[in-house]
Amino acid sequence: QVQLVESGGGLVQAGGSLRLSCAASGRTFSGYGMGWFRQAPGKERDFVAAISWSGGRTYYADSVKGRFTISRDNAKNTAFLQMNSLQAEDTAVYYCASAYFNRNLDSLREYSYWGQGTRVTVSS
Repeated sequence: QVQLVESGGGLVQAGGSLRLSCAASGRTFSGYGMGWFRQAPGKERDFVAAISWSGGRTYYADSVKGRFTISRDNAKNTAFLQMNSLQAEDTAVYYCASAYFNRNLDSLREYSYWGQGTRVTVSS
């Protein structure tokens, strides 16, 4: 079992930045792939970014490439999502998730554990 708690969301103006954190507890964090997803009102939950267990591989949705950076600190059992140049379209609840197998990390189905989400609102 893995427990995930997101933090760092809030209200920011367009063009601004936020850094989301995902603190993990429970089973060994370092062995899991980690991902960030987001869900806007009335829409499905979409892939944003993912990182392999070692941090050696990262993946991004086209909509956030060049603006968002995913990272992890296995010593602190924490994953991060640095979000720069935020746009109104980035407004959503952001969820972190962990995947037991480090494969297909852009697929929601691969993730077994989810946090409760943190809300990001970008004002234009």
